Amino acid sequence: MNTNFLKQLGLNKSNEGTWTGRKSVGKSTEFIESYSPVDGKLIGKVGITSEKDYTKVVRKAEDAFKKWRKVPAPKRGEVIRQYGDALRENKDALGRLVSYEMGKSLQEGWGEVQEMIDICDFAVGLSRQLYGLTMHSERPGHRMYEQWHPLGIVGIISAFNFPVAVWSWNAMIAMVCGDVCIWKASEKTPLCAIACNNIFQKVLKANKVPEGVNCIINGDYKVGEYMTYDPRVPLISATGSSRMGKIVGSVVASRLGKSLLELGGNNAIIVTPNSDLNVVLAGAVFGAVGTCGQRCTSTRRLIIHESIYSKVSSQLKKAYKQLKIGNPLDPNMHVGPLIDKDAVEAYLNSIKAIKEQGGKMLVPGGVLKGDEYDSGCYVKPCIAEVENHYKIVQHETFAPILYLIKYNELEEAIQMQNNVPQGLSSAIMTNNLKEAELFLSSAGSDCGIANVNIGTSGAEIGGAFGGEKETGGGRESGSDAWKAYMRRQTNTINYSDELPLAQGIKFDL
Repeated sequence: MNTNFLKQLGLNKSNEGTWTGRKSVGKSTEFIESYSPVDGKLIGKVGITSEKDYTKVVRKAEDAFKKWRKVPAPKRGEVIRQYGDALRENKDALGRLVSYEMGKSLQEGWGEVQEMIDICDFAVGLSRQLYGLTMHSERPGHRMYEQWHPLGIVGIISAFNFPVAVWSWNAMIAMVCGDVCIWKASEKTPLCAIACNNIFQKVLKANKVPEGVNCIINGDYKVGEYMTYDPRVPLISATGSSRMGKIVGSVVASRLGKSLLELGGNNAIIVTPNSDLNVVLAGAVFGAVGTCGQRCTSTRRLIIHESIYSKVSSQLKKAYKQLKIGNPLDPNMHVGPLIDKDAVEAYLNSIKAIKEQGGKMLVPGGVLKGDEYDSGCYVKPCIAEVENHYKIVQHETFAPILYLIKYNELEEAIQMQNNVPQGLSSAIMTNNLKEAELFLSSAGSDCGIANVNIGTSGAEIGGAFGGEKETGGGRESGSDAWKAYMRRQTNTINYSDELPLAQGIKFDL
């Protein structure tokens, strides 16, 4: 396999994993080995951050924040604009790395880098729109307003399934807000983080940005704990499982810090008799098998009206027979591998649980064998007929397993859709206005994302991304998600010659 993109991105067999922007901190004595799920080969090693080196990073970030917060926001936006241009120049290479290290299709790898470019563009505009409010004071000769200030250090913990995009959602917004960032990438995709830094550091250096504005640390959950327990890091943005998020949220709350949590999803599409089945098929199949079912927005459940259940089920079976599974860097492939063999084991255990709990496999699963599947991480996307209350259905299965569930009345379908612990993404397929509006009403979907006639998977950066319940309640990317990275300050100015008190209180000396 041609891996020239690794050289273009400045990667080698042994890469330091602790960076303060333009240079590494110390010399690592322990390393993470990154193996590609595509072919099972060792891509490279990344140094693990020691606690001593972490301390150096935080000190450098603290020093950088004192300077960076004074740079006018539009000037900060200009740096981000240049990074967006640098990403455009490296889109092909970085997209290939994402595909090779994570396993998603090349189209999705390129798409993820495009998402980074898009958030850079969004952040540039935002740098001139960090608005506050003005308010009328009840006291004569007084003016009230509110403004927003940067928080300081933002700790970013990202997951393997979107190894570069989710970092950019946080970092680009945080940086135009005047914050500095420390990024702990997933230990399953560490080279993607080093590659992003290699591209970024050239932009930072050219603009004489203080070292420490964007830092990288690497390792397992123990390295992440350095930040979550650290009172010098006022905000932790963590993406991952609900189990992980509960731990992070609890630890950060215990020190009265702020957390932005993007956690698990158990997403459903409701299919009504008034839907366009061609749209249903396209949305459901991509949602279920895209990224090999390893998106937090992947479609897990298809809740289908009983009158069209057989027809939809039959069309899905035919579509699954046409799926091409193989090397994700081959543009002809629809589905790549799972991230590693642990994920394969979890996939097999889920299929076993489906059968034990009374489910029926409509499209059987299994691990693929053969020379082209030597990594042992390629599996068959499968479909199961289940009931919504099954324990396995209530759990987020991070694999290409699609559950089909029948319903009779739309209110029943909405109740089933909502009756899981997670609340990230949801959709309804219908051309009936009343059905669509009910789904979007306060009596409808309880998720942070609710779509009509598009699937659950994939989101544009213009809208705030996030979900409710065990999804964590965080919001990233668009809309006013920038407020999470700043602190609000209310200001009152007295321009009179007297000092009247609020609420008419008298205090005469």
